[in-house]
Amino acid sequence: MSRSENRRIQLDDALRRMTVLVGSDSSVEPSEIGLARLVVTADRTGVATPKDVLALATRLLTQRLAAARPGRTVEVRIPPYAAVQVGHGQGPTHTRGTPPSVVETDAWTFLRLATGDLNWSEAVATSVRISGVHADLSDVFPFG
Repeated sequence: MSRSENRRIQLDDALRRMTVLVGSDSSVEPSEIGLARLVVTADRTGVATPKDVLALATRLLTQRLAAARPGRTVEVRIPPYAAVQVGHGQGPTHTRGTPPSVVETDAWTFLRLATGDLNWSEAVATSVRISGVHADLSDVFPFG
């Protein structure tokens, strides 16, 4: 089984499990962002999200971010689930060690940013830590 087939199976399973937990009767977009929306909805309504689903949603969206923004200007960290380097602005290309621009947050905040449930300025004021001149990712969120 290929890596993409395995990812698709994991995504479909997570979507099914979250749809049951949330009790969603509506059609859910069968994608990474659809899963993230279900996870955010569950959190908003007090339904516990399984850790493996939270991890999968976070990893899939960080991979989507890295694919949409290729480069190595900013490192986006969502411990303990993922860390990716992305291109942003006209900044330098990072090659070793800690990059000059870093964005770090928790999985819940990242998913809320990605789905549009939280805006960048609110997130930076509360739970996103940024450093470096290229760490303003306000134009990246929410994901389309």
